[in-house]
Amino acid sequence: MRRRLMIVLMVLMGAAMLLLSLPLADSYASGRTERLLLQRRSEAVRFADLADRVRTRADRIELSAEISRYAELYGASLVVVDTTGRTVARAGTTLVVSADSTAGEALRRALTGRSTEQLPTVRPWGPDTVVLAEPVGQDERVSGAVLVAAPTDAARRDVSVRWSLIAAGALSAFSAAALAAVAIARWLMRPVRDLDRAVEGLAAGSLQTRVVTESGPPELRRLRKHFNAMAEAVADSVGRQRDFVADASHQLRNPLATLVLRLENVEPHLHPGPGRDEHARALEEAERLEELLDGLLALARVESGTTQPVDQDVSRAVRERVAAWGPVFRDAQLELTVTAVPDGLTARALPDAVGRFLDAVLDNATKFIPPCGHVEVRAVPRDGEVTVSVCDDGPGADEEQLPLLIRRFARAPEHQNVPGSGLGLAIVDEIAQLSGGRLTVAGNLPHGLVLELTLPSN
Repeated sequence: MRRRLMIVLMVLMGAAMLLLSLPLADSYASGRTERLLLQRRSEAVRFADLADRVRTRADRIELSAEISRYAELYGASLVVVDTTGRTVARAGTTLVVSADSTAGEALRRALTGRSTEQLPTVRPWGPDTVVLAEPVGQDERVSGAVLVAAPTDAARRDVSVRWSLIAAGALSAFSAAALAAVAIARWLMRPVRDLDRAVEGLAAGSLQTRVVTESGPPELRRLRKHFNAMAEAVADSVGRQRDFVADASHQLRNPLATLVLRLENVEPHLHPGPGRDEHARALEEAERLEELLDGLLALARVESGTTQPVDQDVSRAVRERVAAWGPVFRDAQLELTVTAVPDGLTARALPDAVGRFLDAVLDNATKFIPPCGHVEVRAVPRDGEVTVSVCDDGPGADEEQLPLLIRRFARAPEHQNVPGSGLGLAIVDEIAQLSGGRLTVAGNLPHGLVLELTLPSN
């Protein structure tokens, strides 16, 4: 947004500089052309007056000498003609007068008693010469005309210098305005940028994120104040909810442990029969409830956000967890292999993020994959990230059920009686998000699941 604001401001300032400098430059060029016309016209009037007083050969010689000195001094060309167009005197380079040329048009006007009133505007690129004509005599006593072709070198040089000054002034003003625009844009966008970062942090689960910038317009300062108040309220509400879950889970563990202990103490006093079977099922449900409370406690600790990401060795964590689960897989008649785990893979995440992921996924594999199944673990670097994936050839899940596998207490209808709390992948997903990574679930071909944990590399 800051870049777009700067582009808009630069375009507006550039347009303003052009709208101011171009008319000023054109005005100076027009004024310099008018001054050139007045200068050359006054000289043409003097020559016309001399030509009007020509009576003898001596007068003609004097006129020729005057215009020759002028032509030599200014590099101009002059022609004096009578009413029939016959040349009376000439000086300078040959001035060609044709019927359709500018000189011819000026001469026709002069022979009718009208002086040249306007010249083409002199600019740095031209014209090289300007032509003007002055009648000899007045009104009905016009006896000829003086035609002057004057160079514009000095005028074009003056226009070039003045235009350069105008361009330099416009560039300086644009630079000063650009610096002011940068400062204004920074002043306007700093609180917006900080607010965006705070919203991103809050959305990522960092409930302690606040906007600290106190600069900017009053409206944005008020918005910062209201956002911080809202963030405080959200953090307080979520904190109360998590504290309640953690406290409730913790408080329930003691009576639940006592209940399990009492059930176990009752077992020797039960006679074989339906009562003993019901006692076994009650003990299983109590143990399942204990696992559920442990999962809730773990989830509450993860969601609290008190633990910060740390650097960890992904390669070692993968090898250690696979080695730890090897006996369990052999007992379950499952094959567990590790491929593509290069040395030195590191990531920045919450402590033991990779271990928790592998424990949750491999534990599910032992529960849901039938004997003789195969599970493969990989860990590879990928575009500044590290991805740990677990592929299996088990029964898998339907396409529409895949997103539900990482939800809390997710259970397929056919797996309702399988031991577990249904919180393992939900906890891993929360760990991945708080670590700046992600957990994805996809189907494996021809059947099975692929679960990937992607973490930022340090």
